[in-house]
Amino acid sequence: MSSTKNQYRGRSAARTIVFAAAIAIAPTAGAQIATSGQSASQVRAISLDEAVRTAEAQSEAIRIARAGVQRAQGQQYQARSQRLPQLNGSASYTRTLASQFDIGGESEPVVDPTKSAPPPTPCDQYLRDATATTTERLAGLEDASRCALGQNPFSSFGNLGFGAKNQYNAGLAFSQSLFSGGRISAQNAVANSGRRSAEIELTAQRAQLRLDVTQAYFDAALADRLVALAESSAVQTESVLRQTQLARTVGNVSEFELLRAQVSSANQRPIVIQRQSDREVAYLRLKQLLNFPLENAIQLTTVVDDPAATNAAAEAAAAITTDTAAVDRATVRQASEAIDAQRGLLRVAKSQRFPTLALTSQYGKVAFPLTGLPGSGDFRTNWTVALGTQIPLFTGGRIKGDQLVAEANVREAQARYDQLREFASLDSRVTINNLLQARAAWQASLGTAEQANRAYSIAEVRYKEGISTQLELNDARILLEQAVANRALAARNLQVARVKLALLPDLPLQSTGATQAQAQSQASTQQQSQQSTQQAAQQQPQAQQQQTGIPPQ
Repeated sequence: MSSTKNQYRGRSAARTIVFAAAIAIAPTAGAQIATSGQSASQVRAISLDEAVRTAEAQSEAIRIARAGVQRAQGQQYQARSQRLPQLNGSASYTRTLASQFDIGGESEPVVDPTKSAPPPTPCDQYLRDATATTTERLAGLEDASRCALGQNPFSSFGNLGFGAKNQYNAGLAFSQSLFSGGRISAQNAVANSGRRSAEIELTAQRAQLRLDVTQAYFDAALADRLVALAESSAVQTESVLRQTQLARTVGNVSEFELLRAQVSSANQRPIVIQRQSDREVAYLRLKQLLNFPLENAIQLTTVVDDPAATNAAAEAAAAITTDTAAVDRATVRQASEAIDAQRGLLRVAKSQRFPTLALTSQYGKVAFPLTGLPGSGDFRTNWTVALGTQIPLFTGGRIKGDQLVAEANVREAQARYDQLREFASLDSRVTINNLLQARAAWQASLGTAEQANRAYSIAEVRYKEGISTQLELNDARILLEQAVANRALAARNLQVARVKLALLPDLPLQSTGATQAQAQSQASTQQQSQQSTQQAAQQQPQAQQQQTGIPPQ
């Protein structure tokens, strides 16, 4: 019996050492989730910093935010272009198939049977020079006149464009807005506010992505720790079951103790399965953020309870230096830019009451060759300069309605700003409270895991010696599991809370109501800015359109 007890003691000590070693090795071993067809060389090791860099390079949210910045930059160019002169060129060729100046389809003269036939063309041949007599010169003029009257009466206007078969136009159109009642400067202010808001959104998306990756990374590391803990507990309960079966065989324990050991071992297996499933989900979430193939295996190299990182996080919680003012939050700054944009749109609405003044100029070259391409001497010049104005005399109340809508939008933007500032103040307080809570939980867990491990070793020895029951041993094991899990969870919460506090000024608000208010404010401002740009394009005076040369008749 003494040798059996010694054997039990040796096995118990060995199992306790293995259990403690498994818990100690788990945080430094990292995670390796691989399929049966993947080798160790195919597992990619990744640290937290590398994960953040990879996520920023692959994130769809970052790409969307960058597209928003590019869109805002384009709107700036659109608004700025209205200050500058506009110069456009044009060129055209027109072929006339039928004209009102044609007579009889073939342009042949009408023959009067009561009169003699006119002399044949060309009519210039009947004109006499100065050496001819007066009678000859008069007769030549009469013949030339009869020849001309017998031809198409509009034929002499062919080189002026009336009924010309060929028409060539080339020209330039110039326009410059001189006065718009403040509309152009207001639209530029709206575009600048949109650009600043888009850049704030890009910074906020980067901060949110960094926080999401940090949470997913430490969730996966925590899941690794919990799986290792559950598997170690399963090994321990299985070992107790084998020991109890052996003791039952020699008659040292009752059937009740054997049944209790069997139930404890069976109950541990579903816990292991659940922990493994949770770990798989955590890794899938991390791979999705990193844009990795879901079937690939990764290994985490940054441990969840790294002493240097956790101590730095605890010190950060003890002396909070991050600026948590509500007005400095990214969402609140965007709301402030939305107010500026709405005020600019209000100025645009008011500017419709003022007249507009624009300078335009048209310069064109026109040619009407009878056949073929025009020569250099065939082109004629058209050049005009105009100073035009437009004055709204009666619009049926449209301008008043636009102004009322713009004023309502300004008041709405101001109310949303106050609402988001309150949400930001609350979110900052919650973030600080979470960090202090995580720091307190971390400090409370110091040394608890070592004490629980020591208590389990003593309980196991007491159980082997018959001093305590299996119930006491199970309680000690459960306390050890809770202590290790609480320690890992406290480390995870402390790390995430520290990162969130550091990123707080650039993070978007987490509250559902604040998120909806922010989205509605951004959508309303962007839509109204685009409508203002479209209206400005539609209000361009007709004199600025490209019209060069003589239009075809």
